[in-house]
Amino acid sequence: MNIPDPHIIVIFGASGDYINNHLPKDFAILGASRTSLSDLEFRERITEFMPPEGKSDSQFMERISYQTIDYDKNDDYEVLRIRLDDIRKSLNIPANYIFYLSTPPNLYGIIPEKIAHAKMHTERDGFKRIVIEKPFGNSLSSAKELNINLLKHYEEHQIYRIDHYLGKETVQNLMVTRFANGIFEPLWNRNFIQRVEITSAESLGVEGRGGYYDHSGAMRDMIQNHLLQMVGLVAMEPPVVIEADAIRHEVMKVFQSLRPIRPEDIPNQVIRGQYTSSTIKGKPTAGYREEPEVASMSYTETFVAMKFFIDNWRWAGVPFFIRTGKKLPTRVTEIVIEFKPAPHHLFDQNGLNENTSNLLIIRIQPDEGLLLKFGMKEPGAGFKVNQVNMDFHYSDLADIALPAAYERLLLDCLMGDATLYSRGDTVEAAWGFIQPILDAWTNDPSIPIYGYPAGTWGPLESDKLMENGMKWRFPCKNLSDDGLYCEL
Repeated sequence: MNIPDPHIIVIFGASGDYINNHLPKDFAILGASRTSLSDLEFRERITEFMPPEGKSDSQFMERISYQTIDYDKNDDYEVLRIRLDDIRKSLNIPANYIFYLSTPPNLYGIIPEKIAHAKMHTERDGFKRIVIEKPFGNSLSSAKELNINLLKHYEEHQIYRIDHYLGKETVQNLMVTRFANGIFEPLWNRNFIQRVEITSAESLGVEGRGGYYDHSGAMRDMIQNHLLQMVGLVAMEPPVVIEADAIRHEVMKVFQSLRPIRPEDIPNQVIRGQYTSSTIKGKPTAGYREEPEVASMSYTETFVAMKFFIDNWRWAGVPFFIRTGKKLPTRVTEIVIEFKPAPHHLFDQNGLNENTSNLLIIRIQPDEGLLLKFGMKEPGAGFKVNQVNMDFHYSDLADIALPAAYERLLLDCLMGDATLYSRGDTVEAAWGFIQPILDAWTNDPSIPIYGYPAGTWGPLESDKLMENGMKWRFPCKNLSDDGLYCEL
C-alpha cells in the first residue's frame, strides 16, 4: 500500500473526505473559511461526514484545525501562512501543502493568487498543489482566463483539476481492458467497431439546485467534462507508459481530432431537451420550468444527445453517440462498444441478423462491471442464434475495499499522480468543441428544445441521430441478466 509523504491539507470551504488507512503518520488538516469557528467546533461539525473509525481516533481528530479567513484579504493569508508554519513545526511536518478549493468557482482565480501573494506556493521547501473542482470555467473564454490566472503563479504539475468520474474504478479499468488484453485492442478500431455509445443518465431532477442549474445546463454540467473525458479514454492511442503526461497527451490528441460540428449541422447532430411534468410510479412529477428558482420560460437543457466523429486513422467513419439527462428512468452510466456484425448472415434465415450484435458494455455505475453480449446457438434442432451474456462485477471482489471516487483522486494528489486529473489544454480543447454549439443555441432561436415527460428516455427526436437501423441502448440499473429483466 502506497503511503504519501507527510503533508498538510488546507481545505478552503472547510469540507473534505476522510482517506481511510492511507494517510501518513505525520499529517494535518486545516479548514479555512469565512465562518468563525474554533478548532473544537470545526471538529464537531465535520464528524457527521466521517466514518466511525475516524470519529473515535483521538490522535486523528487532534490533527484537524480551523482558521477563519476572508478570501479577499491579503492579510488573512499572511495569518494563514503563520498558522501553517506553527502546525508543521509542532508536528514536525515538512512544508508539503495541498490547497483544496471546495468553494464556488468565482473564487478559483482569487484564492490561488492570494496564496501566491503570501509566498505559500513556492516549492523550494516542499511540494505545493492546488486542487479545484469543476466547473473549470463556464465557456471557452472563461476557461482560458482561469488557466492563464493559475499559470501566472503555478506550474501545470501543481494544478489538479478534479473530475470525480475519472476516479471511478471502472473508468480506470477501461485502460486495462483495452491495453492488457490481446482479444480487445486489435479490434478497437474502425475495421471492427460499428459505433461507440456513452450514456450518463440520472433519475433525479435539479433537486433544489435550480438557481445554479438554470445557468449551467446538461452541456456544461456533464458533456464538457465527464462525458468527453470518457470519450478521450475510449478513443486514445496506447500511451508509451502508464504515466500522467503520457496518458494525458493521448487524450489531448483525441480532442484535437474531434470533427467540429458546423452551425448548419447542429440541429441534426445535437438534440437538446427539457423534462416536462409527468407521473412516475403513480406520483405527479413537476416539470423543469416548475422547479424552484427556474425561469418560467427557461430554455436550459436538461438532456443532450450528440452524434460526432473523430477524424483520425483509428476512428475514421465511426460514429460516437453520447447522451445525458435528468429525470430519466434510472441512474446509470455506461460505455457501449458495438462491434460490426459478421459479414455473412450464415445463421439468419431472414437476412436481418438484428439480435446478434456483439456488444461490450463497460458499466461505470451502478452495478459496476463489464458485460459482453455475443451469439450462441439455442438448444435443439437447427441453428437458431440467440444473444447471451457474459459478465463480471466488481461486487464479486468482496474482499477488496474499493475507495470512493473522490477518496481515490485525493490520494492520487497526495502521491503526486495527476493521471486521472484534467490538464489545462484538454479542458480548453473540450470547451472549444462544445462552445460553437452553445453559441448556436444562444444566437439561433430556430433551434428547438424538445420536451420529454419526466421518467422517459428523453425526446423522441434523439432517435433520429441513429442511422442504418441503429438504436439507443436503454440500460437498466442491473447489469446481471441484462435483457431478461429490468430494474429501474
